[in-house]
Amino acid sequence: MENFNEVCANTENGCLTKPSRRRNQRLAISQVAIQTARAFAAWTHRHLAPPAEAEIVLGVQTGNGTLVGVVFVSGWHCDDEATAEIVCLSTDGTPNACSALLGAARRAARAAGYRRLTARTGPSGLDTSLRAAGFRPIGPADASCIVWEAGTAGGRR
Repeated sequence: MENFNEVCANTENGCLTKPSRRRNQRLAISQVAIQTARAFAAWTHRHLAPPAEAEIVLGVQTGNGTLVGVVFVSGWHCDDEATAEIVCLSTDGTPNACSALLGAARRAARAAGYRRLTARTGPSGLDTSLRAAGFRPIGPADASCIVWEAGTAGGRR
C-alpha cells in the first residue's frame, strides 16, 4: 500500500494524481486476514464501510508482496445454500487486480461448494472485469443496483 509520502509525491499543483503502475506485473492471490482486508478496504473505499464478516477473504499482491486488492465473499446474505455473494471488492487501481480477484473468488466459491456467485454494482459501475470473469447481468435489484451472476462450474454461462 502507498503511504502518505508516496501519495504526496504524486501530486501536481495540489491535485492528487494516480501513482504510476508498472505494466504486466505478476499478481498472486492468497488468503488474507480479515483485519488486514478490512483495513485495506477502508483505505481504498473511504465512502463505504468494509464488511464485518465474510466466509472467504482473498487478497492480490504484486510480485514484491504489496497488497493491491481484496475481495470478501459471503454465503450468509443469500436465501439458498447454493449461492455466495461478493459483498466487497476493493483495489488500489493496479491493472488486472480486479479481474484476478473475481476469478479467484469464483474458484474459491466453487471449492466451498457453491454453485452460483453473485455481485452487485451501481448503475454506472464498470462491468469490464465482471464480464471478463464470466459474470452476466441478471437485472436490477433496485433503482441503484445491478445484480450479476456467474456459475462456479467454470467457463462462461
